Amino acid sequence: MASRNFTLIKGGLSGPGDSDKKKFISAYVTDTRLMGVIGLYIHWETKIENLFSGFHQFFYFDAEEYGFETYRSLPGNDDSEIEYIEQALMGGLGGNKIDVTRKEAAYLIQFYADMNRRLSLPLPEGENEYNFLLGDKVEMTAVEKRELFSKQCTPVISAYQAINYFLMRCFGQDYEAAAYLKDGDFRLDVYSDVPVATLCKNTIDFFEGKHGGSYLCESLIEHDAAYMLIISEVTVRNMKITSFEKRSSMQVTAAEAAMMLSRPEFVTVYEILCPPDEFDAGLSELTTGTLLTLHDNGRLFLSFNRNNDHVNSKAFRLNEDVSGIYYISDYGQMIIAAYNIKGINGMEKELRKSSLSRMLAPVSKYEFKEPVLYEFIQSEFEDFEEFLDFIKE
Repeated sequence: MASRNFTLIKGGLSGPGDSDKKKFISAYVTDTRLMGVIGLYIHWETKIENLFSGFHQFFYFDAEEYGFETYRSLPGNDDSEIEYIEQALMGGLGGNKIDVTRKEAAYLIQFYADMNRRLSLPLPEGENEYNFLLGDKVEMTAVEKRELFSKQCTPVISAYQAINYFLMRCFGQDYEAAAYLKDGDFRLDVYSDVPVATLCKNTIDFFEGKHGGSYLCESLIEHDAAYMLIISEVTVRNMKITSFEKRSSMQVTAAEAAMMLSRPEFVTVYEILCPPDEFDAGLSELTTGTLLTLHDNGRLFLSFNRNNDHVNSKAFRLNEDVSGIYYISDYGQMIIAAYNIKGINGMEKELRKSSLSRMLAPVSKYEFKEPVLYEFIQSEFEDFEEFLDFIKE
């Protein structure tokens, strides 16, 4: 899965690190394992000097390359702070929360910590707070492991969904998850000559192949800014992959990949009418749960869908998990963007209902045949209209 960079502010003070003063209350895992990443949350009750309080731990695991990637914690029971960290760390995953036991939670932490050691990756900061969960090795039976893995996976409801998830996991060389989706005796590493890659786009067509009803898949994958177009044949029975064969592969240029990934973009531009501090106070209403990236001339907030329904599609695109974009320039403009008319109308409606409505003046609306907002963000232009005049010329 493509890596997402974001800024997250840790709230509160550090919590206790020993287990004998903590009582397990609850835990959940996101059912996003087939996307290659999961989030884990544990709620403890702590006792310090005869005072009882809450302690909340948040873990982010990547099954492809980064293992135990991120850890955050929060003492106390401030619901708004808990929700803030939860949304910032897991809001982009698009999954449901599935209850797990203390044993299951500890097993997951140990599993990904072991992955870090195998790959010579450092554990995240705060190890003194979670190392008590790494001490006694958790042993699980094959049945228990299977049940835990099932909790991490959303139910597969169509052949398209099964194929997209399966190819995503195979190109990521995440064969544990790929095996969860297979039924039959065939190799998963048919593309072992290709480095760990991200499935950017996949188009599926049904045809009568040599195995009966089969699907021909055209997959655009990316590794280290290099692109390949791969043709595969798969068969599906009862939402499981029953055969998997390589047909052909070829290198494509970044320009060709950009054309394949091209899609419309709807943009609305506003002028900010108030001082930055006043505007930022209202901005938090809209950007809670978004992922923030900082750029030379402004801040970009990505808003994600609440689910991964885009995987259940004949034509899958990885970036369709983004529902909207907010860009706040350092020069007094707010630009919002979406990839369909319904999305941009929804964003405009939310803006009108928010306290920001009195701080903004609509300037212009655009529909582009292909995305241009990122080009503007990466350019040296300060004004979006001037940027458009330049690229028109």
